[in-house]
Amino acid sequence: MFEKAAYAGNTEQQYNMLGKQLDALLSGESNVMANLSNASALLNQFFDRINWVGFYMMDGGELVLGPFQGLPACVRIPVGRGVCGTTVAKKETMVVPDVHAFPGHIACDAASQSEIVVPMIKNGEVIGVLDIDSPEKDRFHEEDRQGLEQFVSILMKHI
Repeated sequence: MFEKAAYAGNTEQQYNMLGKQLDALLSGESNVMANLSNASALLNQFFDRINWVGFYMMDGGELVLGPFQGLPACVRIPVGRGVCGTTVAKKETMVVPDVHAFPGHIACDAASQSEIVVPMIKNGEVIGVLDIDSPEKDRFHEEDRQGLEQFVSILMKHI
């Protein structure tokens, strides 16, 4: 079924391979929970130097924890709070090189030092976010933003 691939080439080529893997992995499956679960597992295998990857989904006007890989996490995040809630409010990807310098940061894991959060937008509305944390400061960069936005775009075709 799934075999871990060696991600060769530059960062853009690696993200392109990741996107192809995601599309193939989710092809033919319509269950949102299954697809988010496999997407988080795929990202956990792809990235090094991360300590958490997963999804928060909108429910009743707030973000609620969805499928993830890592330590137990905060269950509910209000819109506008922390990096995830701010991403929903702004409807744009946020790359935070130092989470401790981010106003209103929610510390679900004290080991997290940097974070990237990508909104999941359907019909103009944010339905959730992809959240990835790293124990290293400045772990995520512009190529990660571009690659993960592409990843979420592919994912949205399957949910």
